[in-house]
Order: sequence, then structure tokens, then C-alpha cells
Amino acid sequence: LVLKLMNFFDVIIIGGGINGCGIARDCAQRGLKVLLLEKGDFAGGTSGASSQMIHGGLRYLLSDVKTTELACKDSGYIQKIAPHLIFRIPFVYPVYQQKGESSIKAKMFLELLETLMERYDRYVPLKKGHSHCRLTSQEALELEPGLNPEGLVGAITFDEWGIDVARLCFLNAFEAVSDGALVQNHARVVGIIKEKNTVMGVSFVDEKTKQKKEAFAKYVVNACGPWAPQLAQMAGASIKLRPGKGVHLMFDRRISNMAINAKTIDGREVFLMPHENVSILGTTDDDYFGDLDDQRVLKEEVDYLMEAMAEVFPAIKKARMISSMSGVRPTLYARNVYEDDLSREHEIVDHGVKEGVNGFVSIIGGKLASYRIMSEEMTDFLCHKLGNTKACQTHEKPLPGAKEVPDVKTLAREFNLEPYLVSRLVFRHGSVARQICEQMHQNPDGKTIMCACEPVTQAEIDYVLRHEQVAGLDDLKRRTRLSMGPCQGMNCQLAAVAALQKANKIDDPLKELNDYRKKMWPNRAVILTEGQLHQEHLARAVMYTVLCLDKI
Repeated sequence: LVLKLMNFFDVIIIGGGINGCGIARDCAQRGLKVLLLEKGDFAGGTSGASSQMIHGGLRYLLSDVKTTELACKDSGYIQKIAPHLIFRIPFVYPVYQQKGESSIKAKMFLELLETLMERYDRYVPLKKGHSHCRLTSQEALELEPGLNPEGLVGAITFDEWGIDVARLCFLNAFEAVSDGALVQNHARVVGIIKEKNTVMGVSFVDEKTKQKKEAFAKYVVNACGPWAPQLAQMAGASIKLRPGKGVHLMFDRRISNMAINAKTIDGREVFLMPHENVSILGTTDDDYFGDLDDQRVLKEEVDYLMEAMAEVFPAIKKARMISSMSGVRPTLYARNVYEDDLSREHEIVDHGVKEGVNGFVSIIGGKLASYRIMSEEMTDFLCHKLGNTKACQTHEKPLPGAKEVPDVKTLAREFNLEPYLVSRLVFRHGSVARQICEQMHQNPDGKTIMCACEPVTQAEIDYVLRHEQVAGLDDLKRRTRLSMGPCQGMNCQLAAVAALQKANKIDDPLKELNDYRKKMWPNRAVILTEGQLHQEHLARAVMYTVLCLDKI
């Protein structure tokens, strides 16, 4: 009984993506006793594989105005609570006269596009964006010389906001902890504890210790994204989704001045955008019926995206791809609807009302940019059920590191550090960057560059290993972007596993390295050219020979 009381919560949240972390933050701020469980790492699923934008949802404006308005509104709030973690991305939407078609058709489309943008401008102030601007073909080429000049009749510019989604997820979870929540990654739920028709709690396995544990709560929240139907089934409930697979390709540098919109062969819209120190091309949207825990990027998907962008930005064919990623959207179910036309609205499902499974509630659908308001709605629901009258403050209270964000140049001068290195620290950690700089000042070894692509220093790695629930290379990548740049870990992973072992995070560094590279290989192999593949095999042969790793 005593053990059960110790493990009793107001709310247990299953799923450490952006919605689960956001709900945990809001619930904890309002004084609820919260447990958040994530089977892998925070942002290790759909959230981390997103387009890495807090965008206003321009594409939903014609069919789903509510989603556009919510996304723009929440984008403004996210900028307020995490100003260090967000950056403006200017877009250019070029309009072309297609071969064999009259120029009148292209010019009419440009007029219609500007009309749409004028409507979008109504919501732009909510997300602190700039109004659109119409360009002539010459003006468009001056802004983005890499555009294909053939058939270009004009363009429209607008802007959106980029963000590091993995950091955003973790900071929501981290603040929940500061407000009293218990947050555990690498904790896989293996069972739902029920008494008659009421969900009482969960049983889960701590993947690090392999111990099986139980926890009890007044409400269990299913925030598992596309995995939500699986958890619902464990509870004796049901959810129907229309999962949609989205693929993105990463390039080794910023290869364009601006983000560029293009149309695919079947008329869908895709984009190429500079994001931090790489470029991202995406995205697909296809019904997905496969294994959610083994998503693979296909060669056909790579070719589909590349063909579309090459039509308007031919230089993409010479750019070096370094990686790809795949995620599955938990889209609300509908039949006889094309994937792109599915609603991005969200829904809170009270399974007690729906099917008599009391104490169990799910949140499904939605999009990244609306996570905060979705979390607020779920927390409002829970507080109403639990008799808690405290108001939401997540749109006002800054996330960790967001108060008094230091000036990069001033901080760099104070500690005699390279401004670019400091800028990356401030971007990821905000005001906490000062602590990491102080550590480098006190211990010169902390200045050692562990990942030159980013860069990531020894001091930053030491900090996140102490404070940010890192259990291995995969977690370290999400906290610092280590191994996400051009070298894809070839130059930094050995030093990183040594740091993990020194901090007692792993027992066998070679096994950790081998497992991680095996996990990353499929979505990397699919994008390698013949020349890259030869280089990769040579480098891997050296690594396997020297370190005696298993071959993939």
C-alpha cells in the first residue's frame, strides 16, 4: 500500500513527443502530480522527424482555416516563451509557365496566389511575420540566383519560423520536472492496469535497468501520436487514425539563400529550406500501413523529392545529401480523401464517454505548430475532471534558458571564445550558455571541439550528460546536434562514446557505437551516390577493422 501511494499520480502521460511534453509542462504548472513516460527519447518519434518549423499552415488555408489560425497564434506564443530557439526563414514561391501552356495561365495562377497570400497576411501578425511581397522574375533571380530562369513569370515571398524541435520537446519536459513532475525517457509501457472498466495505472519497463515497475493515477493520457491506437488497444479502447508518412532529405550545407517552394510531378507542394547549418528538402505525404518502429526511407521517395526541386532549382542535383528521415503523422481518420487534403485538426477522446473505459483519454491529430494550445486544451479537460481551477500560463512563462538570453558578441568577448561557437550554444541553451562558457573558462579542456560540424564542445557534452537525461549517442544527438552535420558522426562518435562511458551512461562503448550506426545506416544508405558509397565503405572498413565492430 505504501509503495502504491508513492507511485500514485493525478496524471500519467504516455508519450514524450511534443504533445506529451507540452501536456506534462502545463499539468505540472497547474499543480497536478504528473508522471511522463517515453519508451525511447524525447522527440524520438514523429516530432523529431517533422519539418522543423513552427509555421502558420499556409497550405491549410483553403480547406482548414481553423488550423491556420491556431498555428499562427501558437507560433507567436512559442516565439515569446523560447526566443533563443527560433529563427526566421524567408520563403520564395516561384511561378512558372509550363511547357506547352499559355503564359496567361501562369500569370493567372500568380494573381490567385497573391490573393491567397493577402488572406494569409491577416494571420501573419499573430506569428510576428512579414507580409508577403510580389516579385518580378528578375527580382526573384536577384534574391535567389539558383532558380531556373526558364519560364519564370514571377514569385511571391513570405516567411515562416524554424526551430530545433528536439530541444523544444526536452525543454518542455525539463520545465515540467522543475515544477514537480517525474519525467522518464527509455520507459516502455507494457501493460494497462484496470479495475473493471476503469484504468487505474500502467506497468512499464525501465529500459536502462530492465526493471518492471507500476504507477497509478486518476487519469492516464495517451499522447503516443501514431502509436496511439496500440496503447488504446492495451486499455481495451479503440482509436482509428489515418497515418501519413513524411520523408525529408538533409544536405551538407545551406545551398540556397531562401527557402524555395516547388511542385511535384503529381501537383503536391514541397520545399527546400536552409535550416541551421544544413538544408532540408521535404516532404512526402503517403498513407502508411507499415511497422511504426521500423520506418524506412525508400529510393522512390528520394527520387520523387529530388525531381520536383530540380525543376525549379537545378543546382540541387549537384548538392551532397548526407541523411534522410521518416516520420508518421497521426492524422485524424477519413475515407475517400487524398492524403494532402486530410484535416490537421486535433481531437481529445474521452474513452469513458466513448466506450466506457474510464480514466483513459487520448489526444490525436494536430500539428507541431499548435502543440501548446493542444496541450492547454488537454490540461483544461483534466483540471475540470480533477477539480483544479488554476489557469494556463504556458503562453506567458518562458521555457528554461529563455529568460535574459545573453548577447552572443558580448558573451564571446567576455570568455574569449569564437562568436560562432557561442552563437550555437546560445541557440540551444539560451541563458544556460553562460554556465557552459564558465566551465570552459575554468577548465580549458572544455574547449575541445568534439563535433566540428556544429560545433559541439566537451563542456557542452559534459553539461547535457549531467543535466539532460542522456542515455546514449541517440539522445546526445538530439540535445546537441552532434553527428548531424556533414561528417554524420564519422569524426566525432568515438570521442562521444568515450565521454558517455566516462560519465557512466554506458557500459560498452563499442557496442553503443555499433548499435547506433546500425540504426542510422538504412536511412543514410538510401541517399548515398555511387562515389559517396565507395567512400563510406572505405571509412567503415577502417572502423570495423580497427575497432572490431560487427558489419552491417
